[in-house]
Amino acid sequence: MKMKLKVIVPVMLISLTAGIFAFTKIAAKDDPPGRYEAIISLVGQILKEGHYQPKPIDDAFSKEVFVKYLKNLDGEKKFFLKSDIAALKPLETHVDDELNGASLDFFNRSTEIIKKRTNEVATLYTEILAKPFDFTKEERVVIDPESMDWPADDAARKEAWRKSLKYRALEKYSELVDQREKEKNGKTDAALEAEARAKVKKIYDRYFDRLKNRTKEDDRFSLYVNSITTTMDPHTDYMPPIEKRSFQESMAGKFFGIGAQLREDEGRIKIVSIVTGSPAWKDGKLKADDVILKVGEGSKEPVDISGYAVDEAVTVIRGTKGSEVKLTVKSVDGTIKTVSLLRDEIKLDDTFAKSAIINGPHKIGYIYLPEFYADFNDRQGAFSYEDVAAEVKKLKDEKVEGIILDLRFNGGGSLPDVIKMAGLFVPEGTMVQVRSRGGEIQQQKDRDKSVQYDGPLAIMVNEFSASASEIMAAAMQDYKRAVIIGSPSTFGKGTVQRLLELDNFVRGDLGGSLGAIKLTVQKFYRADGGSTQLKGVASDVVLPSPYYEVGEKRDKDALKWDVIPKANYEVWQDPVDVEPLKNKSAARLANNEAFKMINENIATLKKLDEQKTYPLDLTGYKADMKKNANASKRYDAVNDKVSPLNITSLKVDMAKMGSDTVKVARNKDWIKARYKDPYLSEAVNVMNDLIMQTNYPKLKNNYTDAKVPAQK
Repeated sequence: MKMKLKVIVPVMLISLTAGIFAFTKIAAKDDPPGRYEAIISLVGQILKEGHYQPKPIDDAFSKEVFVKYLKNLDGEKKFFLKSDIAALKPLETHVDDELNGASLDFFNRSTEIIKKRTNEVATLYTEILAKPFDFTKEERVVIDPESMDWPADDAARKEAWRKSLKYRALEKYSELVDQREKEKNGKTDAALEAEARAKVKKIYDRYFDRLKNRTKEDDRFSLYVNSITTTMDPHTDYMPPIEKRSFQESMAGKFFGIGAQLREDEGRIKIVSIVTGSPAWKDGKLKADDVILKVGEGSKEPVDISGYAVDEAVTVIRGTKGSEVKLTVKSVDGTIKTVSLLRDEIKLDDTFAKSAIINGPHKIGYIYLPEFYADFNDRQGAFSYEDVAAEVKKLKDEKVEGIILDLRFNGGGSLPDVIKMAGLFVPEGTMVQVRSRGGEIQQQKDRDKSVQYDGPLAIMVNEFSASASEIMAAAMQDYKRAVIIGSPSTFGKGTVQRLLELDNFVRGDLGGSLGAIKLTVQKFYRADGGSTQLKGVASDVVLPSPYYEVGEKRDKDALKWDVIPKANYEVWQDPVDVEPLKNKSAARLANNEAFKMINENIATLKKLDEQKTYPLDLTGYKADMKKNANASKRYDAVNDKVSPLNITSLKVDMAKMGSDTVKVARNKDWIKARYKDPYLSEAVNVMNDLIMQTNYPKLKNNYTDAKVPAQK
């Protein structure tokens, strides 16, 4: 039976933000398109007619995609030859044609070439590693691909691989030499050199095994489609079915699996630990250090996962709730057994909000929120707003005098959750403005007049705080409700994405699920009218950061910063005066040994990052490593200069953990990671100043209590 592209629904409602955009119809054809052609055609149409600010899909766009895709295919310039790039050059203006229904000539031709070159290099690396390296010869290797051209011919490519493999072997050789000095094992230089090459060969054997046996056409196609979508903007992504599932699991903070934590060990997948209460824990047959050899789905033929990366193994082990997975496992004692388990819900506790108490001159509550999670498929699932509200209530019950909300490394998430979360700290009002493709502006408001917490508030951020984190920080800053502490600015992702299932746009089966596209459909603006896009949110109290050249501004395809009219909102009744806080912090930092070292390390790291070539002789390599090691030691010594915080878990949380040794141990590690955190330590200093500034010598007991959602 012939399949036809279904007529696309003329109007699609973006329920998240009530924005609307329309699609023109795709004409049905007698001869159905292939799966890849259908995906490319749909993606092209969605980009043109649904993207917030689409670039013209023309020859100039094609040329950008051409360069990006080849870079994605061969980022280190170790496979393609210069002649290959020249042969593909006539197709650099073909991508826009492919998006408009032409055959996939560029993708198909580049796939043929990269397959051929991969097979050639698979022979080449074994040939190079069969001969000894001379680690006394002075020569250098270029590691930075931006400083390199594609190899001119086979000989140039072989030389590039020789130097690259020699450098990898030199790393191993240097380690073995150091080990010999410690152990006095008497091994000769020649024996150590041979051992180093063998170690490198083992690594590349696994690497090429993956390239040849598990890098499927679908993987390259996904890379191709993403080269197209991210040229439109960095956050418009194509997700094949498995990636779409992972994205939804991440947002929900749960997945369906067996509950075993895994790691890769010399090409084998080992079990690290078993999650309490999971199917593997209840079954009791799997143990730490067991090696998973094969994974079977019900009655299907098991898949040999030797050589898999952890993420690849996780992909085949996870699945739908209640489905059967069969693991062929080699135990520590050498016995091989098959363990059959039914997948069930596994919650990612590390994803969820968590709080602690920091004692000192004042009793301070600390809430850590790694992302703005929301389980849109299960109303009884985890929602970050509800969990933070519950943590705030617990801290209020502990009579804290101030709260620090830590959004460092929080990449964002649910828009509804961040709006309601901001409403925990201020009365009703506009928390963020959203502009759609047509220019319509919506003011996203919290409509709850009550305030759950009205005490001193600080928000911690860094360059990796993005999207919803930036909305939260910007709202608290615009309302003068909190002091923002951290890096000079946050990431700068001020755009809204909507997940569109491509399967909804076709009739019939085109060879499996088509995946989804995460499409940029709107743009965020602060209550004060400025966009969070590109510029991010500037901290009130700036702390030196070891992360540089991070953020949206690094991507040439990022959307630009602009402004819209200011919303009508009222600042907090007792606005935070950030100037004294800023000045007091600056005075402390000037005499803070930890931050002096951090600043020195930033300068050192910048110099190291500028290095483009590396020595291939042992003497030069060791000199380089000594320089790097000294910088690393200085950075590791930063924590030694930090006075330890008196930070403890809440009694109610410890009681909930009970005798679960795994959870207790993980909680201990979580507390330990914050015990000598220089950034948290200074945030506590700022909070102490803020408590004094806002005239809170003693905690008020007349909080305005809002309804706190029950903890799930």
